[in-house]
Order: sequence, then C-alpha cells, then structure tokens
Amino acid sequence: MTARIATAPALALVVPTYNERDRLPELVRAIFAAYEAGGIDGELVIVDDNSPDGTGAVADGLAKTYPITVLHRAGKLGLGTAVVEGFGAANAEIVGVIDADLSHPPELVPRMLSVLHAEQADMVIGSRYVPGGGTSNWEASRVLMSKFACVMARGLTPVRDATSGFFLMYRDRARGVTISAGGFKICLELLIRSEPKTVVEVPYVFKGRTVGESKMNWKEAAGYLAQLKDLHAYRRDRRLPRPRHLIAAAR
Repeated sequence: MTARIATAPALALVVPTYNERDRLPELVRAIFAAYEAGGIDGELVIVDDNSPDGTGAVADGLAKTYPITVLHRAGKLGLGTAVVEGFGAANAEIVGVIDADLSHPPELVPRMLSVLHAEQADMVIGSRYVPGGGTSNWEASRVLMSKFACVMARGLTPVRDATSGFFLMYRDRARGVTISAGGFKICLELLIRSEPKTVVEVPYVFKGRTVGESKMNWKEAAGYLAQLKDLHAYRRDRRLPRPRHLIAAAR
C-alpha cells in the first residue's frame, strides 16, 4: 500500500459497494484523477457488504496502489449504515459519499469542496433538481418516483434533491448522529439529524445505471414513508429552524 503522509487528508469519499466489481477500478481511477486535478489530498473508504461477485477482493487489490481503506462487512446491511461506518473510518475532516456505479461524476468533487469552503457551508449536495442539473439514461418511472420523493421531503428541508446520494459534509457534524434509515435516503437523514446551518446544492447530471440491477425497490419506497414520519417528529420535537439554503450556478 502507498505510504500515508503524517498529516490527515483534506477529504475522504466513502463508496458503499455490493456487486460492483466491474465498475470499481474505473471509479477509483476517476476519483484519484479528480483529486489530482483539484489539488486535493484525498483518501477513499470502500465499504463492501460481502459482495458475492468478489468486489471486496478487487477493493483490497486497489488499496495496494491507492490510499484506500477497505471495510469488509458480514452481509448486506444497508447503504445508510455503510456510510456511517465509512465516516468513522475516515481520517479527513470533510467526508462525502459517491456511488460505485459512476452515476455521480467524480470530476465535480473539487468544485463541491470549493463551494463548501467558500460558502462556509455544513453540507454540499450534488443535485439533479436545481437549474443545471438533470438525469440521463434513466427510465421515466424512476425519474418521477425520485422527484416525488424529493417533493415529499420539502416539508422537512428546502433542499430540492434531499434523496441525493452524492454529498460532502464535515465529519464532526455526522458524529453522534443516530441513523434510523438503512436504505438509500441517508442524505435526507443527515440533512435533518445533523442539524446543518447552511446547505448548498451544486447541479450535476445523474447517469442511470447501464449495467447491473438497481438497488432501489418498492420496499425501500415504503420505508421512506416511515422515515418521513420519524424525521418530522424529530424536527418538531427539537423545534429545528430551516437551514440557510443556497443553489450554486451551473457550469
């Protein structure tokens, strides 16, 4: 493994994986290319849920070349808990999440980090549903379901893409947060339970999966309703103010 420098990295991206063997090497190369292009001292934390296709072994091999920490879990325990464990293993002050299937553009990460600092924000979210954002190669039914889920979250947060799986935040703000949702709504969970004061959305175009099976299903959608109920109660009990919300210009 490449020797780590004494100082902590500036950014750690967490990649939860399950059966992503074929895409993972390409993603890792793209992430570290983005770090280099942006002058970022970055690390990667891969959290694998015992993928039967050998993703974990591929991750271990990549960790011999890149500054990567690999966490092997006993089974498919859910994206939300994978993100929390990945944050706990990170060395950087700022942490983030990116999908393993290249649906999120790694080249946007340096700009997201720059916006986080420039706006003194607590969270920066890659957003499909602000001007300049969008989706490609995604079925119309999936787009409608996603947009509807985000509209349902508007009573909790002004963020337009509250179910995004692509975001950065300060690790200390995530510490101590008890996550009740194990599914793909981890961004919404952290948007409420970490109680951010300033949130910025940066537009990007989401690329739908071209290989493999989507991890979203109707069971996840049903669980979302229970999550909304829990988060409304959390926000109401603590009388949380709505955060300052900004939308970055498209580039």
